[in-house]
Amino acid sequence: MANYTAADIKALREKTGAGMLDVKKALDEANGDQQKAQEIIRVKGLKGITKREGRAAAEGLVAARVENGVGYMVEVNSETDFVAKSDPFIEFGNNVLEAAIASGASTVEELNAASINGKTVEELTTDAGALLGEKVVVRRVARVEGETVAVYLHKTSKDLPAQVGVLLAVDGEGKDDVAHDVAVHIAAMSPKYLNSEAIPAADVDAEKRVAEETAAAEGKPEQIIPKIVEGKLKAFYKENTLLDQDFAKDSSKSVAKVLEESGATATAFERFRVGA
Repeated sequence: MANYTAADIKALREKTGAGMLDVKKALDEANGDQQKAQEIIRVKGLKGITKREGRAAAEGLVAARVENGVGYMVEVNSETDFVAKSDPFIEFGNNVLEAAIASGASTVEELNAASINGKTVEELTTDAGALLGEKVVVRRVARVEGETVAVYLHKTSKDLPAQVGVLLAVDGEGKDDVAHDVAVHIAAMSPKYLNSEAIPAADVDAEKRVAEETAAAEGKPEQIIPKIVEGKLKAFYKENTLLDQDFAKDSSKSVAKVLEESGATATAFERFRVGA
């Protein structure tokens, strides 16, 4: 007869994020000893890391914080939402964020090499994958600096950690309210660029070419095609650039107008959505 209870199974699942079957097997092997069972799960997890290398890790969380005028944000991924909402995975994500802040990392390579609690992030990732029994990945990191930096984290489900994160930097101190509102807008409207100048020239050229070829294929008079292309580009900018978008809270104004009225200027932003 197994000398552990349903409460023991629940406790070990919460500690490790492992599946029900794996937890029961570990407790059986450990004769009900929680600490020994946790070590068994970790060892088996390490053995299975190579097998998991080709798996997709599209779930996870976004974590972010502002420290001394600098915003840091990380995305860490798991294979399932069950692991993504587990305490060990959330703790792992917070540790990765702490490493990003402590090291000032702005690339994944710098972040993986950063240390916290005596281990590199790369080593912490291996440990997390072993403990949780899934492929765990540090996918990306962002660093945004400005006079005012807003951070906004959004949960797409109350049962999961934040799935969307935004960092926004604006010039001008004491602009927290407008910076927050625009950060919420970014989360909802997902602009790709700050303004039209930030769009790569190749992308603009491609939009022009498509507009010209479409207009010609539709038989539009040659003399009005430049006007049609101009209109298509304006629509492209409005959809994809933050400053040209209609403000989510008041669509009668552009984001640029809202910032102007508050005396603020957006200088940079980053938006992460888990798996996107």
